[in-house]
Amino acid sequence: MTGEFTARPEGPSLGITFLYYRDLDRAVAFYESVLGFELAIDQGWSKIYRITGAAHVGLVDETRGMHRASDPKPVQLCIRVPDVDAWHAHVSTHGVAGLTEPKDSAALRIRAFVFDDPEGYQIEVQSALD
Repeated sequence: MTGEFTARPEGPSLGITFLYYRDLDRAVAFYESVLGFELAIDQGWSKIYRITGAAHVGLVDETRGMHRASDPKPVQLCIRVPDVDAWHAHVSTHGVAGLTEPKDSAALRIRAFVFDDPEGYQIEVQSALD
């Protein structure tokens, strides 16, 4: 890149990671009932959920979005919570696929577990060990 650089404009105000689904209704039900995420922006075939603060996840109907759902899913959605064991107890009542037991990682200084959403995106739930 050459030329003069200008100051970056103000922003961003939100961060949104978009995930693409074959069955949007099933994904919506999962993110609302299992994770308890709040719908922040409803665009019809794209549903944007607030995770925390300005962090959001967008669920997109693959037939309308810029990408298509594919396998495997090389993306992991990670959420940090105050009590990973309480979250594990909650998630385990929903019969989710790929659920692991919580375990500590001294190297990362976290306690975490993972599970899969309805179309195979891995979700990690973690707490700091500090």
